[in-house]
Amino acid sequence: MGDLNPLIKAQAHVLGFDLAGITTLGPAQTAQYFDDWLQAGYSGEMAYLAKGAEKRADTKRPYPGVTSAIVVAMNYGGTQPSGPIARYARGDDYHDVMVDKLNALHTWLCETIGHQVDGKAYVDTGPILERDLARRAGLGWFGKNTNLINPQLGSCFFIGALLVALDLTPDPPFEADRCGTCTRCLDACPTQALVAPRALDATRCISYLTIELKGPIPEPLREHIGELIYGCDICQDVCPYTKKFSKPVTELALKARPEMEAPSLIALMRMSNEEWRQFSNGSPIKRAKRRGFLRNVAVALGNTASADAVSVLIDALSDVEPVVRGHAAWALGKIGTPEAHDALHTRTTLEKDESVREELRSALATETVVSSMMGSTPRNL
Repeated sequence: MGDLNPLIKAQAHVLGFDLAGITTLGPAQTAQYFDDWLQAGYSGEMAYLAKGAEKRADTKRPYPGVTSAIVVAMNYGGTQPSGPIARYARGDDYHDVMVDKLNALHTWLCETIGHQVDGKAYVDTGPILERDLARRAGLGWFGKNTNLINPQLGSCFFIGALLVALDLTPDPPFEADRCGTCTRCLDACPTQALVAPRALDATRCISYLTIELKGPIPEPLREHIGELIYGCDICQDVCPYTKKFSKPVTELALKARPEMEAPSLIALMRMSNEEWRQFSNGSPIKRAKRRGFLRNVAVALGNTASADAVSVLIDALSDVEPVVRGHAAWALGKIGTPEAHDALHTRTTLEKDESVREELRSALATETVVSSMMGSTPRNL
């Protein structure tokens, strides 16, 4: 029935994908680079990334019998204002949205050619180097911030792939590197996580620290997180391509929920377990779990240096989760009002968890320094 590629791409756009390309499966060109990245320790606690290394090295292996990949991208709205929650996480969970659409594309493909085609949709959950496939399918190049950048869309998009047991004509790969001499992303990273062009130390990345890291955030990095509580867009915000070519989100499921756009940090810090379940239901944010999310909010409140946050942080000193109590202590030490000082002292007589006790001791030492620098007048910014 002729070349299927134009029909496949047209249907991908009908389903809501912004980009579509096709490539032949086989050895992943960046597999060795990925293995070296793991060996360097840049993956931190993400032990799952080391699993399935043999499958990851060859894109035919995750699902036996497949020979081609239909690679798609879906814009999530790089024109939205920046905020404490990264743009990609403000709507419904993109995994579900994109897998459903890829499954619909798979069904359409089988109906179009008149017989069942074996295949499987992948969106960020299998042993596949999606960026590798996307570059080979002509969707963009690897930016110095490690994101795939498309010259007409920037980098604010999700990548997915439908692997199929069908021989399709591959598109030419994207060979150009259009970053040139620009280093804006490296220069802008607050935690210096981009240790070199296209080399990310995830253990310093704000997205890793606020999402993947399960325990305490390293104290030296907390101030640099600012008021970000889930993910980070900074290295994309400064990219000339993303600034110029980003588009508003069109997929309704990915549009920002009102409570995600400009949330009150104090209100978030007060969330009960039930309120957290309602807030995170169907959202990528649930990955952090309540304890990780409130840990992040506590750090952000500390970085506001506002006395208005003291009351809710004092309440958090009694939270059921040690990691929340510890980071609330750090935040109170940062704010350093007499009320915060008294609460920290009181908690030291009650706290049983040694990791939290260490946070309390450190916070009191920090609070002493803050008070000596600023006097006893509370700050209320």
